[in-house]
Amino acid sequence: MAGEIPDLVALERTGTGKGAARQVRRDGMVPGVVFGGDKDPLAIQIPFNELFKRLKAGRFKSTLWNLKVEGHEDVRVICRDVQRDVVKDLPTHLDLMRLRRTTKIALFIPVEFINEEAAPGIKKGGVLTVVRPEVELMCTAGDIPEKIVVDVTGMNINDVVTISAVDLPAGTKPTIDRDFVIANVSAPTGLSTSDDEEGDEAEVAADEVEVVGQEAEE
Repeated sequence: MAGEIPDLVALERTGTGKGAARQVRRDGMVPGVVFGGDKDPLAIQIPFNELFKRLKAGRFKSTLWNLKVEGHEDVRVICRDVQRDVVKDLPTHLDLMRLRRTTKIALFIPVEFINEEAAPGIKKGGVLTVVRPEVELMCTAGDIPEKIVVDVTGMNINDVVTISAVDLPAGTKPTIDRDFVIANVSAPTGLSTSDDEEGDEAEVAADEVEVVGQEAEE
């Protein structure tokens, strides 16, 4: 289960229509509506600064929110649309949809990497390069995983880990069909596997030359 679903605090909006919406915006709020879930639509308003900050942080439309409106029960919602001013590109209205616990939704889930100390490639100086710090999964609103865990034990330089190699939480699946890369162990800067091999061959050659020279002196 997800650790904590972020709160989205709003106020109930009494007036409706274009005139009321304009007044809401003049008061520093953004009007919106909550729909779905076999309930009547609920007109709301959210402080402009708070909404703008969350939009700027990213993933607003793919995040599950715990909507808190005074006088109403908390409900899980996801944003379906944010209307913006065509000139200033600032939010002017938003639509939120209520979700049942069984509703299927696509969300970005963070990836955690463990056992780096047990990866031979990293011990040799290799670097764990994270290609996808988050993976978009299809999951149910009532059972959202907190994270995906990737075990890098045994990984060598140039090894990769793909989504098919990861044990995903029950009831989830990637939104992308192909077997995409999540991370890899890359060689240290200026060093590659071929460089290591060439270095080993050079050492062997030097040893052979040295031995031959000793035999000649004898």
